[in-house]
Amino acid sequence: MIIGDIIATGDTLVKCLKHIVKEYRTAGAHLRNIIFFTIGGNMGITVLENLTEELREYWPQFEGFYCVYHEGIFSTYKEKGITGINLPFVDFYWKDSVLAPEYREQTLADDDALFEKCTIYDGGARRYEIPEHYHEVMEYWEKLDELADSIDFAAFTDEKFGYKTPLSYEEWLEENHYHKIDKAVTERLYAQELAYLEANKKRSLKDITTRRIAEFKAAVGKYVGL
Repeated sequence: MIIGDIIATGDTLVKCLKHIVKEYRTAGAHLRNIIFFTIGGNMGITVLENLTEELREYWPQFEGFYCVYHEGIFSTYKEKGITGINLPFVDFYWKDSVLAPEYREQTLADDDALFEKCTIYDGGARRYEIPEHYHEVMEYWEKLDELADSIDFAAFTDEKFGYKTPLSYEEWLEENHYHKIDKAVTERLYAQELAYLEANKKRSLKDITTRRIAEFKAAVGKYVGL
């Protein structure tokens, strides 16, 4: 079976698979393995391991999950974060994550992308409920704008990276699990991170929130009913 889902807590996936198992058993069918594609968090690994044990109770020959994470294995906030805005166990960010080098490079090539409320936002709302997604994003940036002058921008940046910056190159490799990646790639990514942090010293969170709000308001005319 080939399936896909966005995993934060994994609750939706568990409910889905329990239903599928019921249908398979009713039909007298068997599952050999499941190929699973996701943009998701590290909690998904535990969920899949638990599901593997459960499925083998029904089908001892079940091989397990082949799981493909797009862009990285993220984590979710456990609390509301420095801003007090983030949703625990819902919003994705980089702490304790394993990021695809291409994803890291693309994110840091943009001045503002790192500071979004969620690394991926809600895939469903963004695709199928555009007005709801727009208002959710605007609410975040407007709240952040109100708080911008009282937030420690350097600490906020560290929270988004998932560690205290800057790190030495060796510490950075260890933190990001990049030891097996080509050295030319890691050295370029490390230099990019240092350059990003240096550029941030000339920016302020208020500048970023003001710009993002203006950009969203300018883009709203593209959508009907907002």
